[in-house]
Amino acid sequence: MGLIFLVGFMGCGKTTMGRKLSAALEYDFIDLDHRFEEQTGTRISDYFTEHGEEAFRKQESKILKETIYPENAVVSTGGGLPCFFNNMDWMNARGQTVYMKLTPKMLASRLENAKTPRPVLQGKKGQELVELIETKLAEREPHYSKASVVADSFADLTPENIMYLLATNK
Repeated sequence: MGLIFLVGFMGCGKTTMGRKLSAALEYDFIDLDHRFEEQTGTRISDYFTEHGEEAFRKQESKILKETIYPENAVVSTGGGLPCFFNNMDWMNARGQTVYMKLTPKMLASRLENAKTPRPVLQGKKGQELVELIETKLAEREPHYSKASVVADSFADLTPENIMYLLATNK
């Protein structure tokens, strides 16, 4: 299947699924958020606070495009990465993309319990968080929907189902 990029809103499980899918396929796994932190020597939340969103997005895009990928790998991307600098088109030109699509309520529930701080969420909770996610998803959906395949139900979010979606996408 070659290079597979996982895209979707923060908290949808791209890193967890990336690890599972890469193990099932016996592929390498690359987490671009971890790569960002390794290359910049700082946590994403700190970089975001210190340098601002524009600098963060530029650096994130640079890491996406300058990373040397193995022939067969699963790549977990940052939630906003597909939405800037034609990154989604770039990924689609080099491999297959999977949009891991969850509802705003499911995402809010997962993000409220997350261990990692998310600068974009600005400490919101409950219905306020759901509304923020709805707004952000509306902005990002045109980019995410360019994915090769969409895993748009919780049942689709297994390595086996994603492999099936990718295999039948040819």
